[in-house]
Amino acid sequence: MQLHIEMQGTGFPILCLHGHPGSGRAMSVFTDHLSQRFWTIAPDLRGYGKSQAKGKFTMADHLQDLQDLLEELQIQRCLLLGWSLGGILALELALRFQERFSGLILVASAARPRSSHPRATWQDLLYTGIAGSLNGLYPGWEWNIKTFGQRSLFRYLFGTHSREAYRYLAAHGVPAYLNTSQGAQKALTEALKQGYDRTPDLAHLHLPCLLLAGENDRHITAQSSRETAQTIPYSQWHCYPKVAHLFPWEIPTQVQTTIDHWLIDHSALGVTSNLRAES
Repeated sequence: MQLHIEMQGTGFPILCLHGHPGSGRAMSVFTDHLSQRFWTIAPDLRGYGKSQAKGKFTMADHLQDLQDLLEELQIQRCLLLGWSLGGILALELALRFQERFSGLILVASAARPRSSHPRATWQDLLYTGIAGSLNGLYPGWEWNIKTFGQRSLFRYLFGTHSREAYRYLAAHGVPAYLNTSQGAQKALTEALKQGYDRTPDLAHLHLPCLLLAGENDRHITAQSSRETAQTIPYSQWHCYPKVAHLFPWEIPTQVQTTIDHWLIDHSALGVTSNLRAES
C-alpha cells in the first residue's frame, strides 16, 4: 500500500498518526509547529484521505503499512505522535518495535479506551448536518456555533466551542470525514467489536511517554488516558479542563507548549543523527 504522506521540515523524524476520521493534513496543528525543528511525517492511513484502498483490510494492515513506510524512508529511529486511533496505532508500534522509537506522545488516546458518548438522536444528526454545512460556508461563524453547533454532536467533540476550533473543523475535519472510506469504517468497527486492552503489556514499555487528555472527552475518556499513564513506567499525564476530544483544535497553543516543554525535558529525543535520506 503506497500511502500519501504530508512531510515538512528537517531533522529528527516524528511520525504523526491521525485518528478516525482523519488525514495527514488534519495533523497540521502539530506538524506546522513541530516542523520548525523536526522532520514531520504525517501519512494518510490506508482508506483515509488520499490513501484510498480497494477491498477489505484490518487494523493490522495499518501497522504493516507504517512499518513499510519507515523502511521506505530509511528511518531507523523516530518519535511517535498519535491522536485518538492514531495513538492506539502508535502504541501498538511502540510495543512491537520498541527499539525503533525514542518516545511516544499519545493525544486523546488510551491502551484501554472507554467511551461515555450517548446514543445519537435524529435531532443530533439534523443539527450536526446544519452546523457542519454552515460552518463549511462560514468557518467559525459565531451565530452558527451558538444556534446549531452547541446543540449538535459537535458538543461531544468540543468543550469550549471556540471559533478557532470550528475553523480547524472546516479546513481539516469535514474534508477528512468525506474522504474516509467504507473500508476504513468497517475495519474500525470490526476492531471495536473485538475489544482492545493493552494495559497488561504496558509494564514492558520503557519509552518516555507523554499523554494528553481533555477533561470532557466523551469518545475516549480522560480517565482511560490517566489509567494508561499510571501503568506506563516512564510517563507524564496532562489533562486540560473544559475541552473535549478535539482539544488540540480548541487550545492549540497550550497543547503545543506542553509538547515543547516535554521535548525539552527529554532533550535526548531531539538528536539529529537520523536526518532524512536524500534520494
